[in-house]
Amino acid sequence: MLAVGDEAPDFEAMDQQGKAFRLRDHRGSWIVLYFYPKDETAGCTAEACAFRDSMEELTSLGVEVVGVSTQSVDSHYAFSTKHGLNFRLLADEDKRVSRLYDALGILGLDRRVTYVINLEGRVVDAYRSEVRPTSHVEHVRGVINTLRES
Repeated sequence: MLAVGDEAPDFEAMDQQGKAFRLRDHRGSWIVLYFYPKDETAGCTAEACAFRDSMEELTSLGVEVVGVSTQSVDSHYAFSTKHGLNFRLLADEDKRVSRLYDALGILGLDRRVTYVINLEGRVVDAYRSEVRPTSHVEHVRGVINTLRES
């Protein structure tokens, strides 16, 4: 995993609407960049819905949530539409972003990894969970609140 203090590698990928997302264009915002294995699986759906349900609070803290997995734009569109997701999902079919962020698992699917990136584009937290997908949101909320208070 990337270490706290590392500069978050820049990348470009397409979201579920077919729009380009460039990390460098989001400097000045807190970014929660989370990697997940696959659309429409039980754990990934629970994780995405937990972020969806926390978006009002996260947005009020100045946070943008961005999900990444190796599925296609079309898969992400169907997934986000079905579950009413209110944040971007990036298609990483060539696995380039997943490799940059050391999130690619041995089966070619992403591992459940979350990075919190600060306003200057530095990693301020790196978190991996294989057990409770919804714990990502709880962890992120705590990290952001702690960093904003300091």
